[in-house]
Amino acid sequence: MREEFQLAVPGGRTVRGDFYPAAGATNGVVLCHGFKGFARWGAWPLLAEALNERRLNAIAFDFSGSGVGADRESFTELDAFAANTYRRELEDLNAVVNHATTHGWTSRDCGLFGHSRGGATAIFFAADSDRVNSLVTWASIATIERWSEEQIRDWRERGYTEVVNARTGQVLRIDKSAWDECERESRYGLDVERAAERVRAPWLIVHGSADDVVPVSDAHRLAKANLRGDHGMVAQVRIVEGANHLLGATHPLNSVPDELRELIAETADFFARHQRA
Repeated sequence: MREEFQLAVPGGRTVRGDFYPAAGATNGVVLCHGFKGFARWGAWPLLAEALNERRLNAIAFDFSGSGVGADRESFTELDAFAANTYRRELEDLNAVVNHATTHGWTSRDCGLFGHSRGGATAIFFAADSDRVNSLVTWASIATIERWSEEQIRDWRERGYTEVVNARTGQVLRIDKSAWDECERESRYGLDVERAAERVRAPWLIVHGSADDVVPVSDAHRLAKANLRGDHGMVAQVRIVEGANHLLGATHPLNSVPDELRELIAETADFFARHQRA
C-alpha cells in the first residue's frame, strides 16, 4: 500500500513523495530518480515492492525541480524544471531523509538508490553523510560536465537552453543556473569522482554495456575513485551485457523483462544484506 506525502523545502519549493511500508520494517531505502524522471516512473514502483518483500520500507519522491506536477506524472511545473540544480536536489534529498527518520520510516541511517543524474545526487549525499548504510546506483554519471557546446552557446547567447522529453514530446527549458553551477562547482564541490572517493557505505554500481546516454566507462571511473579512498571500501561493479540506459525498463512498464526483474531482485537483496541492526 502506497502512502503519499508532501514536504516544503527552501525557496518555496515542494517535494511530493510516496511511502511504501513493509510489515514490521524498521529500516528503509530512499529512491532518487534521474533527469526527466519521477518517483512513479517505470521500474521504481517494482523496486519499492521488492524492498517491501524483504521487510524494508521504501521512500520514493519527485525532486522539486523534476517538472512533474501534482498528478505525479505530467510535466506541468516547467519553471521548476528550468531552475533545477544539483544543490537543490541535495536539499530535497536531505529533507526527505530527515522526514523519513522523524516519522520512523527508517532508523537513523538508510539505504540510498539513484539512477543516472539521481545516482550522482545519491553519491554526493552518501559521500558526506554517516546516515547511509548502503548505496546502489544504476547508470550513474561520473561527472556533471555533460552539457554540449551547443547548449553552452545557448546559455551565453539566450540565457537558457532546451531539451526534448522523448516520452511526452515537450520542449523543456533549462536556465543558465545549471551551467553556472557546473562552471562553479564541477571541479570541486560537485565533483562526482571526488565524492565517490569518500563513499564509505557498501556500494553496488550497476551499468548497461550498451548505455547510449551515459557511457559504461563512467561506472569504472566511479569504482576506481572509490578504491582510491582511504576508508577500505571497494565498490562492486555489475555490468549488464547489452542493457541500455534504462536497464530494459520503460514507462509505462507494460511487461517486465526477465533480466530487469533479476536486477531489481539483486538490488533489493543488496540493500537487505547491508542493513544495520
